[in-house]
Amino acid sequence: MSTRLAMIALRRFGLGARAGDVAKAAADPRGYVLASFDRRSEILLDDPDLEPSHVTFAAAAVAQQQQRLARLIPRERVLADAQQVIANNSKMDNTEQRAAARAQRPLTELEQKASVKSPMQKAGRIRVENFVDEATVRFRHQASTDVAFPERLAMFWSNHFCVMARGPVRGMAGAYEREAIRPHVLGRFADMLKAVEQHPAMLIYLDNQLSFGPNSPAGKNQKKGLNENLAREILELHTLGVAGGYSQTDVTNFARILTGWTVAGLNTAERLPGAVPGKFIYGAPRHEPGDWAVLGKTYPNHGMQTGLEALEDFARHPATARHIAYKLASHFVADNPPPTLVAKLEKSFRDTDGNLAEVSRTLITADEAWAADAKKLLPPVDLVVALSRSLPYTTGAGEMLRLANQLGQPLWQPGSPKGFPDDDNGWTNPSALNERLRIAEQVARVIDKAVDPRQLAEQVLGADMHPETRQAIARAETREQGLELLIMSPDFQRR
Repeated sequence: MSTRLAMIALRRFGLGARAGDVAKAAADPRGYVLASFDRRSEILLDDPDLEPSHVTFAAAAVAQQQQRLARLIPRERVLADAQQVIANNSKMDNTEQRAAARAQRPLTELEQKASVKSPMQKAGRIRVENFVDEATVRFRHQASTDVAFPERLAMFWSNHFCVMARGPVRGMAGAYEREAIRPHVLGRFADMLKAVEQHPAMLIYLDNQLSFGPNSPAGKNQKKGLNENLAREILELHTLGVAGGYSQTDVTNFARILTGWTVAGLNTAERLPGAVPGKFIYGAPRHEPGDWAVLGKTYPNHGMQTGLEALEDFARHPATARHIAYKLASHFVADNPPPTLVAKLEKSFRDTDGNLAEVSRTLITADEAWAADAKKLLPPVDLVVALSRSLPYTTGAGEMLRLANQLGQPLWQPGSPKGFPDDDNGWTNPSALNERLRIAEQVARVIDKAVDPRQLAEQVLGADMHPETRQAIARAETREQGLELLIMSPDFQRR
């Protein structure tokens, strides 16, 4: 039985084959992928050890507040006051109470000697710990899941709507993916779009909490003005695309509409009843008054609702359908995807009002998606997941993060709002390929000595692997060399 289509199911639309997966997928490769739609709830990563993003935000904010207070009062008073900040906020639920305890963990001897600097060090520690917790659960799920296609979708959309895990966002990046991306990967695009743009991680990353309507009460009082970052990236990257036909005037007017979209701080509830630190809040005093035209439509001033109405319109714009269709096809199939496939995805997006389950189903059932040769190079994070999934190579999240960093794709840390590159040009320079070889050597050395690379190749690459790959592994002078050749083969590195 040919295993070519099974390998496409497991690699192009999955995360790599585990032992036994090839036989499961070979009987009905498309059905194997489509069956994962029925288990979409597994994409949510509901883990009791993971904190909501606003809890991490509040814990780090309390620690930073300790730093400011430490300049004036002894440490004992700092801890008491930090606890009181949380206790006085009657709108907080039990999860926020845990933030206080987390922020008040005993300092190490070194931190105590550092005096004023130590609370800031604690804020950084809180964010790093949450980052690692999120990465651990994500990697563990990816290494073991049977519903790999929805996971690939989550990775795609997380990169499309990327944030940078630096500063305050570092402790929120993983929770952002869980809260704003994963619930919607097989839902409506418009719902994901609204969840993303109102999430504190995105608002902080693109500085919308710094945007004030120049003619708003707060803008006049504080002499602050517009920040257009969020508005520009929504139009250029998240919806219409760089060739979507919008103008600079559209960007500026949309930025005006989005004024007031911000993040509640520790003391916000004193001014805005119902506010919870670290959650989205609409600050009406920051909102620029007036009606504003974007893409030829004038939006009456309905406060926060105006921004939501605009996002719904952007989600239905024909340019958005084209932009998303092309990105999906180029991500899953080829850097220059078949125009007929892009057209099918675009039509599905428009006909179903951005129903991502139906768009994804169109991708899986399209003949073009299965006919293309496996030429796309695995991005570093995908490669690291494939190593842990397809090989008898068990390692922790810390090592997986290190390997991804070493390969040039640090988790949740793209170099710009464009996200990590989705074509081979980003990963095929000589130094990057040398790093892949170095990691192949590292992994080969630690795999169980009883593993036969020839048998392993048949299990995870299928009987239709390239003859050159089978021959090279069979002729390897040592077991480790055979494993290195397996890992570096086009059958393993490309999908």
